[in-house]
Amino acid sequence: MTNQETITKLNEALNTLIKAYEELQNENTLLEEKIDNLNKDKKELEAKVTSLEDKNRNLEDNVNELNDSTEKQNNNINSMLGKIENLLGSKKNPNKYEKDNNKFDSREKGTFIKEEDNSKNSSLDQILEEEIDNTSANFRESSSNSENKIDLNRMASLLNGFNN
Repeated sequence: MTNQETITKLNEALNTLIKAYEELQNENTLLEEKIDNLNKDKKELEAKVTSLEDKNRNLEDNVNELNDSTEKQNNNINSMLGKIENLLGSKKNPNKYEKDNNKFDSREKGTFIKEEDNSKNSSLDQILEEEIDNTSANFRESSSNSENKIDLNRMASLLNGFNN
């Protein structure tokens, strides 16, 4: 082999190496761009995860508030029902101290109070009926919500337990 042939072969080998190097550089640049894009996507997904976690916390707080509110409403309903049952129970079971339109005053033992006229009693009955209607309407509204359904048998047994 002559010098000229050696130089030509070395030149061809050098050109092949340069082309391979340029291809590798292009591939490296493309891979770096992909890495950058993947990092951007990762940051966006992390931001979405953080956002979703915040929303989840807010929703959990709202659920807790709703549960507290529901619990308070149930307690209020139970309290109203207990009061109504007490009122109705005292009306159904007349005081054993009643005699001839006189009532025994438990504040002062041994004294009797004359029962007031029927118009006041009828107005009290009317108020009581209106309160019962309002309470039952509120109870129907709250029990129509599937989350706030009340076991009526359980409530009745609880209310009966309060009377004992």
